[in-house]
Amino acid sequence: MLTKDSPLVQKIAILKGSDSQLLEISRKGLLSLNLQEMKVIQAYFKKLGREPVDAELETLAQTWSEHCKHKTFGGVIEYEEEGRGSRVYDNLLKSTIMRVTEELDRPWCWSTFRDNAGVIAFDEDWGIAFKVETHNHPSALEPYGGAGTGIGGVIRDILGVGLGAKPVLNTDVFAFAPRSLSPKLIPKGVLPPQRIINGVIAGVRDYGNRMGIPTANGAVYFDEGYVANPLVFCGTVGLIPKDKVEKSVQTGDLVVTLGGRTGRDGIHGATFSSAALEEGITSSVVQIGHAIMEKRTMDVLLQARDRGLYRGLTDCGAGGFSSAVGELGAETGVRVDLEKVPLKYHGLAPWEIWVSESQERMVLAVPPANWLELSELCGSEGVEATIIGQFTNDHQLNLRYEGETVGLLDMEFVHEGMPRVHRKAAWYHPVAEPKSAKRPRFQQRDYGSTLLKLLAHPNIAAKKWVVRQYDHEVQGGSVIKPFAGFDQRGPNDACVFRPRLDSIQGVVVSNGFNPSYGELDPYWMAACAIDEALRNLVAVGGNINHAAILDNFCWGDSQDPRELAALVRACQACYDIAKGFGVPFISGKDSFNNTWRDPNGKLRSIPRSLLISAIGVIKDITQTVTMDTKQPGDWIFLIGETREELGGSHLWKVLDKPPQGTVPHVQVAKARECFELLHQAIGKGFVRACHDLSEGGVAVAAAEMAFGGEFGMDLDIHKALVPHAIPDSALLFSESASRFLVEVPPMARPGFEALLKGYCAALGRVTKKRTLILRNGRTRRILLKQPLERLRAAWETIA
Repeated sequence: MLTKDSPLVQKIAILKGSDSQLLEISRKGLLSLNLQEMKVIQAYFKKLGREPVDAELETLAQTWSEHCKHKTFGGVIEYEEEGRGSRVYDNLLKSTIMRVTEELDRPWCWSTFRDNAGVIAFDEDWGIAFKVETHNHPSALEPYGGAGTGIGGVIRDILGVGLGAKPVLNTDVFAFAPRSLSPKLIPKGVLPPQRIINGVIAGVRDYGNRMGIPTANGAVYFDEGYVANPLVFCGTVGLIPKDKVEKSVQTGDLVVTLGGRTGRDGIHGATFSSAALEEGITSSVVQIGHAIMEKRTMDVLLQARDRGLYRGLTDCGAGGFSSAVGELGAETGVRVDLEKVPLKYHGLAPWEIWVSESQERMVLAVPPANWLELSELCGSEGVEATIIGQFTNDHQLNLRYEGETVGLLDMEFVHEGMPRVHRKAAWYHPVAEPKSAKRPRFQQRDYGSTLLKLLAHPNIAAKKWVVRQYDHEVQGGSVIKPFAGFDQRGPNDACVFRPRLDSIQGVVVSNGFNPSYGELDPYWMAACAIDEALRNLVAVGGNINHAAILDNFCWGDSQDPRELAALVRACQACYDIAKGFGVPFISGKDSFNNTWRDPNGKLRSIPRSLLISAIGVIKDITQTVTMDTKQPGDWIFLIGETREELGGSHLWKVLDKPPQGTVPHVQVAKARECFELLHQAIGKGFVRACHDLSEGGVAVAAAEMAFGGEFGMDLDIHKALVPHAIPDSALLFSESASRFLVEVPPMARPGFEALLKGYCAALGRVTKKRTLILRNGRTRRILLKQPLERLRAAWETIA
């Protein structure tokens, strides 16, 4: 029991603390605990009859942080919607996203929402693990280190799923403020966008390249709303044997730390990431990465896995040992001797050792009989492994230092004692655009210049200045690469790779990200993100019937009733649309309180941001397609219905107008059937090229296909499927969901049209002339005529 005074620990006086004193303790300690949580902790220690010590309070803060516990998603939300009444969500995550997976009950989903990553079947003997993490706040303070440890952390998630998966692919998606942002709009203490951009990209580049893991899928998005709070999504895919998907811990197993040493870097990382970014936070909360150490740790860990030397493992991520050891010992109990932890330097207090988030560390549950062999294996690879404790059967977390108890908590209180948050959310629909509102008027010459502006927009323009810094060929499994066509000039929709080089099966990875729509309606923003991720997957040959998705929410102030309501709407869309497509969620991550203060001191939230990542299995990699035009004389078909849906579109961005109009909607039943039929058409060899329509609509997609293959197109856009007459501007630039441009050889046209009857329209042909022509066949007007060189030059503009 902790009863006597000790120089090794500091008692925190909370038993007689007032509400204001409790909040001050949380604030000064960077604990991010609210008043309700502090009062629950106070009551717990009153029952014990003693004050808590530093290690105990830190343990609870890390374990109960938003970052680790997802308390907004797991709380009770009273949701009210204008004109539609109210509803109570008792655990928003389980009520929507996890519910999809439970109801679909796909047998090829081997592990979902219960481990470091989700796992689906690759074949009868192997599984594919996938996880995407965020590292936003650290990257805002120290871009290189924050982003590097972001990718390092998600690689460890893959190493820590089941008994360990081999990382075979990295992904990254970034959201930044524009490089050209005026210094007047940058808040005090915030790094300039250019410095954040360069540091983040370099951090992910150096870590992934040094570990020998290809980075072959991602996106970069720009918006002023990310000026103080960039978004850094890092993902990793792993290959895992089917018999290694499950893990366990037994009483008597040794607690072994393997890999890097422990220092002060990263202390309070979990609690810092759960709070709003404020001026004055030190960069010491950001971890220091060491990619080569992680590579060595990975190599020895996979050997130990195959020898069966450990029973369970997890990575030291947010919260350090407090989370890793605490999670592994949740059902048993554990004793940890903190003085045995290998340190980078002397002088760390016991609580600092316990909650440090120093990188490249794994925690293993090792049967005592296997310790000698594991130790010898680690020594042969130059990787440090140390016994720091043992799993018990007393259901307590017992921390010791040099024989003295420095922390003692009941496991049940650590993991189940946190009070649930109760919040209110209210959604009021935006004022509808009056029917008398004038549509944007273009003169005939405007369409060509508008297309050039769209192609040069930072969100659409080529990201070669980023992608070319990554190695996407290492490990030798690359099939469909980031770019395609003549001189690799066109942007592919997704990546395809072979995780096993002795198999013709492949894995496809794609993503969807549409923050522009969130300002107008977060429901359809989420719907379109799912649709985009899945249509990118289908565009290269993927099958939505063996595909899964991940959600990554990055949201603003979760205590703001309107922002919380927006989150509820997005989650409800996740349920409706994923269920409609029949595609389960297998993993996810949320990041709340992405807020910042503008130069006037006003608290602002980032744009509502949801990244959907999709992963699927392709049975035969020879039945995949790229987006570039292949053969003059081939037909170009537009698949899907075009509607006047310009709300939040990039057309308004290049015209410098507010995001007016209707956000694209997803007609999920039609979209699902269309996606399945297109997959069949690709499998039958009817399709030479396929490109999804997203930012900029059919005009941008046609331009990218044309200059990608160095063949022109002559298309009549008025042959597109439309529910009712719409203006040329909408036919050209609408971002309606669930659409593709497809190149079909003349001999395959009858079969293709018969298969996709009702979903496709032939717009025109591929031409030898290196010119893109888009015309209105009804009025016999050429709407735009641009040489491919000019289109490509605009697209290759560096943002």
